Amino acid sequence: MDKITLGTKKVSIEFPGVKALSDCDFEISTGMIHAVMGANGAGKSTLMKVLAGSNPGYTGDVLYNGNVVEVRTPAAAKKLGIQIVYQEVDMALIPSLSVAENVMFNETVMNMKGKLFMNYGKIRKDAREVLSRLNVNIDVRRPCSSLSLAEKQMVLIARALCAEPKLLVLDEPESNLDFRNQLIILETIRRLSREEGLCCIFNTHYPGHALRISDRALVLSREGTADFGEPSEVITREIMGRVFKVNVDIVDAQYDGMDYQAITAISLCNT
Repeated sequence: MDKITLGTKKVSIEFPGVKALSDCDFEISTGMIHAVMGANGAGKSTLMKVLAGSNPGYTGDVLYNGNVVEVRTPAAAKKLGIQIVYQEVDMALIPSLSVAENVMFNETVMNMKGKLFMNYGKIRKDAREVLSRLNVNIDVRRPCSSLSLAEKQMVLIARALCAEPKLLVLDEPESNLDFRNQLIILETIRRLSREEGLCCIFNTHYPGHALRISDRALVLSREGTADFGEPSEVITREIMGRVFKVNVDIVDAQYDGMDYQAITAISLCNT
């Protein structure tokens, strides 16, 4: 995969009476994982939608390989190789269709113009192949209505991979999942980045997840601040206290030869 960089420079977006994102700067490159965190209303999902072309009213610049690009429509984002996986999995999937039909959605639904027949054998084969990239073994003939929430999330990631993206945007991918499935999603993101060279951006409510897998982190606040850098530089007691109004403890630890940091919320800040 060719090396790419994607970033923003002073990107802001306002809705009537609300400044949803203020002067946001960041940059990510091929093979890197970027975590976005912040309190509710700080602009995490807003930023994801800017990158996906779903928030055309932004000001500032989106930079692709150092050049300013216009990402005002989903089509423009896809042309740049950007695919997004939204957190509302049940709205993105068609429950009556099979796993294969949902994974290969563009082939089965979006690109049917002028076609009289669908090759279901090929559709199932292609769906199995892309799911295998995620180490997922699901009967692709099953209806999506029968899947667990974690399985549905994997189907949506597989659908995004069908477009062979250069950058994968994931909107709270581990939300509403149990402990084990959160780790499965995180390891999937890590593998796609390290083994396939994808740029991966995910927003999360879990600072520990950002510390676990991200190369860079962006912490947004409702007051309009944006702290960007290596996770250990921006996931600190001072910044967590300022943004989330909680006192945290951050410790260095090791397990099975792997060094990592763990973060625990201890108490609410008094101010």
